[in-house]
Amino acid sequence: MSSLNYSSAESRTETRQSRDQVEVHQLAFLQSEAVHPVITDAFLGKGLPAAEVTMEAVQHRPGAGATGIYRITANEDVYVGVTTERIHGHVDGVMRTESEHGELVIWQHPMDPSLPGLQLATDPGTVASTWGAGSELTALETISYRPLRRAVIAADFADGRRVYLKVLREGHARDLADRHRMLLDAHVPAPVPVCEPIRDVMAFEQGRGVSLAELFLSDGAAVVRPADFIELLEALPAEVMGLPARDAWTDRLPSYASAAVSALPGCERRIRRLEEEVLAGIPVTDRGPVVPSHGDFYEANLLMNGSQISCLLDVDSLGPGYRVDDLACFLGHLAVLPAVDSRYIHAPAAFDRFARVFAADVDSESLRIRAASVALSLVSGARDVRGNGWQSKAEHRLRCAEVLLGLTPTAGDLPHWPAVL
Repeated sequence: MSSLNYSSAESRTETRQSRDQVEVHQLAFLQSEAVHPVITDAFLGKGLPAAEVTMEAVQHRPGAGATGIYRITANEDVYVGVTTERIHGHVDGVMRTESEHGELVIWQHPMDPSLPGLQLATDPGTVASTWGAGSELTALETISYRPLRRAVIAADFADGRRVYLKVLREGHARDLADRHRMLLDAHVPAPVPVCEPIRDVMAFEQGRGVSLAELFLSDGAAVVRPADFIELLEALPAEVMGLPARDAWTDRLPSYASAAVSALPGCERRIRRLEEEVLAGIPVTDRGPVVPSHGDFYEANLLMNGSQISCLLDVDSLGPGYRVDDLACFLGHLAVLPAVDSRYIHAPAAFDRFARVFAADVDSESLRIRAASVALSLVSGARDVRGNGWQSKAEHRLRCAEVLLGLTPTAGDLPHWPAVL
């Protein structure tokens, strides 16, 4: 029986490695000029003068595929998405073509095949008529866009209101609306829905306060009590336990490690060692009981009014989980802030302060290992198709994870795991 188990595990490893190699080649293809004629042929027609194609962004989801966003400069700029992910069924405006790296699905922005409401949320006329309440639209800005996954658009109106439009995959908006009402009914500060979902677009009032990230930037959030964030998690209502459970960062570690390797192939040995250390440490540490959890708990999703938490954002992953994973998510993101922007000079001191308090609430060793896993998961997120020395930022994030696991000594702007009594 043990040999059968070993063979099965070995087969799964070989399958994953084979899949990873396919996706590495797909990613390289999408980032090369070889994909340019495929794009121009699809949108401008064969035989027409070549147009300039510029890659604007790339997204790699291990196990699913890779997606690129491109700008075609001809008579006017056109933005195009190309993905190796499987898109099932017929979608209007979407083209399919074969390449040496498998089927490519191509669309012109904003006709994202998985986000049917994106066209509605990016058209000024329909935004004004749908959510303007009679007020003139003065600005429309894309805050974030993850192709095939979600987008957030900010709409400003002449009456002073800012409305955030969250565009979700088909069938997901109603679920998100219910989550917000669940929190608001429990007096947990969260964005207030403007109205019912429309074509899988949820509109929210602007939350009060500034991002916790700004406080970390200014002085390491010196006036903020780390214990308040534990208390916020403890205030999540019991009804959260009835929502679907989702994997935490550490549960998806093999995929994140593969993504990190695709970003930093020269660091593969270091990345795989980190993966092995985390996977070896997880079973011998205490994860704690299953409790209501946020699922993506870090500084960008927390607004502050002075020293007080004023709004909890991005509750898509709300559900049953583990407190240690929420706290590790917070610490893993805090650890890599200097790798995001060198101005976060106060982040290491803030990390020490928050880690001491968090480690007193959960198993310290479990928290440390899981925070390192989160830091590793953020390595591939440093990728920037425009260059800008992103590889050094990615390696900085990798060193943060290594420091947290004790694989390399701390120094300068790297985090330091405090000795917790």
